[in-house]
Amino acid sequence: MTFLTIDAIGKSYGPTLALDAIDMKIEAGGRTAIVGPSGSGKTTLLRIIAGFETPDVGSLILDGRALAGKGVLVPAHKRGIGIVSQDGALFPHLTVADNIGFGLAKKAADRDKRIAELMEMVELDGIMAARRPHQLSGGQQQRVALARALALKPRLMLLDEPFSALDTGLRDTMRRTVARVLRAAGTTAILVTHDQAEALSFADQVAVLRQGRLVQFGSPRALYGKPRDRETATFLGEAILLDANIVSGRADCVLGSLVVEPGSKKGRATIMLRPEQIRLTTATAGSEGPVGHVDDVEFGGGDCMVLVRIDRTDRAMPDFLSIKCVGFDIPGPGALVRISVHGPAHVLAD
Repeated sequence: MTFLTIDAIGKSYGPTLALDAIDMKIEAGGRTAIVGPSGSGKTTLLRIIAGFETPDVGSLILDGRALAGKGVLVPAHKRGIGIVSQDGALFPHLTVADNIGFGLAKKAADRDKRIAELMEMVELDGIMAARRPHQLSGGQQQRVALARALALKPRLMLLDEPFSALDTGLRDTMRRTVARVLRAAGTTAILVTHDQAEALSFADQVAVLRQGRLVQFGSPRALYGKPRDRETATFLGEAILLDANIVSGRADCVLGSLVVEPGSKKGRATIMLRPEQIRLTTATAGSEGPVGHVDDVEFGGGDCMVLVRIDRTDRAMPDFLSIKCVGFDIPGPGALVRISVHGPAHVLAD
């Protein structure tokens, strides 16, 4: 069931177009991530949904109720939307308990019980209730901010890059915690982030914005495996892009003849492979299939970037491919390797 409908939303700041006819339908109880580079319009869209900005055109409907549109503008405090920002925006002079219970009636009989339940929900020890925000770690502060946002049982939760200020390990932990808490509460959520890995792992559906336009919208698996264009392919992860000629369901390229997805366009095109589709194995002179020489290896622990040189008889200059490899048995510089591809190549539309 569609819970939030974003219909042809547009917004300009003077001559600068921030959003151009954005259309999205967000399902109830789901998690949506909005991603894009700086200046793509993702924060502007979030602020319009929250009620902090007014769209120039288009409409916004939440659970059957118009929030913005022609002759309609519901103020932010009447939308029933919770927000968690990057810095948490906690009140420094209030305790953890008072921050969490800020929106609850002071004289409510079950106020203390509700605060305790929220602390347990976000995995905060009860002994922290009397502490001030400056006595908490970054991760603990974000948990308090989440609990405060959940206190009034919002219909929709907006997360504005809430994990970006945290260390990598803590960011991953907090992302899983927040996803679990929102799922348990049955709260629909929208996450704005510039981190593609965060978006893909957190969300049920991902929206990619670029220069104020919605480039692609769908499941994380669909967007990662079948991006529309070069920019989306490289933005959502490591991608190997190759020029090819598509004939009879196969792509002729530097790696030989590769299978492409059924229904792919014919003729000259750009194909995409993800690193996990490629295997490098030690080769010998005369080995079948495409072979290359390892030119350089950039060690990165569990992940290594291997630069492979492929000499071409039809060209004066060789081709170079940067291939991300996982594991310890990585061929060293100078090694002759066979390059095998698993699964079909994706043909980019643009």
